[in-house]
Amino acid sequence: MIPQGFIQDLLSRVDIVDVVGRHVDLKKAGINHKGLCPFHGEKSPSFIVSPSRQTYHCFGCGVHGNAIGFLMEHTAASFVEAVEDLAQQVGMVVPQDERSPEQRERAKAERARQQSLTDVLARATEFYKAQLRKAPRAVAYLKGRGLTGQIAARFGLGYAPEGWRSLASGFPSYDDPQLVESGLVITPDVGPGEDAKRYDRFRDRVMFPIRNVQGEVIGFGGRVLDKGEPKYLNSPETPVFHKGRELYGLYEGRQAMRQRGYALVVEGYMDVVALAQYGIANAVATLGTACTADHVHKLFRHTDMVVFSFDGDAAGRRAAVRALEAALPHATETHTVKFLFLPPEHDPDSYVRELGAEAFERCVETAVPLSRQLSQVASDGCDLGTPEGRARMLNQARPLWSLLPEGLLRRQLLGELARQGQMPETELQALWLGEAAAAPPAAAAAPAAPAEKPRWQPKAEWKGKGDWKGKGDWKRKGRDEEAPPAGPRAAPSTPMDNAVRLLLQHSELWETLADEDRTLLHDLAGMHGALIQWLERQLTHHGPTAWAAIQAGLVADGFGEAVGRLTGHIQALGIEESDPAGDLARAVTELRSRASTPLPGGGGATDEERRRALEALARMRERHGIAPPKPSDL
Repeated sequence: MIPQGFIQDLLSRVDIVDVVGRHVDLKKAGINHKGLCPFHGEKSPSFIVSPSRQTYHCFGCGVHGNAIGFLMEHTAASFVEAVEDLAQQVGMVVPQDERSPEQRERAKAERARQQSLTDVLARATEFYKAQLRKAPRAVAYLKGRGLTGQIAARFGLGYAPEGWRSLASGFPSYDDPQLVESGLVITPDVGPGEDAKRYDRFRDRVMFPIRNVQGEVIGFGGRVLDKGEPKYLNSPETPVFHKGRELYGLYEGRQAMRQRGYALVVEGYMDVVALAQYGIANAVATLGTACTADHVHKLFRHTDMVVFSFDGDAAGRRAAVRALEAALPHATETHTVKFLFLPPEHDPDSYVRELGAEAFERCVETAVPLSRQLSQVASDGCDLGTPEGRARMLNQARPLWSLLPEGLLRRQLLGELARQGQMPETELQALWLGEAAAAPPAAAAAPAAPAEKPRWQPKAEWKGKGDWKGKGDWKRKGRDEEAPPAGPRAAPSTPMDNAVRLLLQHSELWETLADEDRTLLHDLAGMHGALIQWLERQLTHHGPTAWAAIQAGLVADGFGEAVGRLTGHIQALGIEESDPAGDLARAVTELRSRASTPLPGGGGATDEERRRALEALARMRERHGIAPPKPSDL
């Protein structure tokens, strides 16, 4: 653990203007420096670096922090790496890591394991690229889809041959266990004494390498050349690949997102590559799953507008409802979400090839805003010309509206829905927020209540006769040495407190949780949910981290007081937990049993109101023909 005193000393010696200026073009603006934010697309600078405070802040996307935080966010460095980088710049020596030798060895082994897997996947990428040059049928397929060699090279496209063990010619040992761990090779389950014959997962498919934001290959998507099922085959979940968090094309499209000001979410890998071929390089695709809140959150780190593109058929409409649900928790007055519906006979690939890039961009300009999409989904099947239809519309709108975070957009949509339902906004506000409706302006003043009669008061102080303590004297019970406690007692920790605290102090336990439990924790209300979301972002970019680094990062991001409330009493008492994994499991189990899953975002609703909203959301999903989400889709 790096001492906090060293970190403060380090931050006092570095100049954040120099640190940020190596990555961002800054210009003097009064006492501060200003530039274009590197974390989201913008045309006018709103990114401010303050030399007096030694902090940075973007008034567009809200990111802020110190020099350490900037390096962690912008260069994807870990906390320790950022500290070591800054210390080297000013000639300081970082104190020895105070973790135990066993902890350091485990962390080092995990980093080495992940690095070795990405090395295996990088080698497989080169193998598949070499095979593409030898496969005329695969080359003809790509040319038939309008792709050039330059765009294929940019995305690292390749080809997996038809053979069952083709990768054996690309690796020294086909029996290497990392080929299985990385998802490239399958070992079937066999009975005792039987020989398990390995074989390649991908065969006779065009290969699309999937990269993380650092550019490392973490998995593959393979598309059949002819008709066959499944059309797309993805790598399985591995220590470096989590399909519910990653987006195909994000690494390649980050710069274009900043230049164009938005990210375009499409359904297939080929859509991403084809759009890039025609100059629309800001497209990404989900990896065989519906869009999740994690996907939207990751996109808003690179841009402040997301446009979802769907086919105009029934399947596209269902996918749009799923995307709407994922986007609502992140929609604010500074984050824009739109929905683009193409004609039923087209997908983005075919549309841009047939009608051109300009026609596609005109479609993007007319995309439906999130507010209108919410209204249209809620109004589906409702006759707004009748009170019954309007009531049904409002009933269907409420669970969607409840997903929005607190803010101006949420209030604005409340008014829009009230007008559409022909209901006074104050009454709808009272129903949905539990706030008292404003009194009518012409309401007559209520008659004054009759004066209350004075209560009886004793004429003098009562005095008991004799020894009034008698048998009830607590001192006679042998308790004279144990006086009653003085002052208020500290509130006991709740399961919510315990779960969040344990995950922050033992971040490696996050990977042991089931997907539904992660969702439950992600959707916690207030500061607990904010801390879990911060931890998810930390783990996505840096993996499990020592508590000292987590604590320093939280303090730097303004969560110091909240973390102190969760962990202060544990540290003060010197408590050492013997079974943090078991304690976490018990806390999560109790959380799961106490209440139904809360809706993310929003505030002011009771558990019962949230339960009813979830039931209404489930009925609406059923009406649209959408199956409940599987854990693998979260």
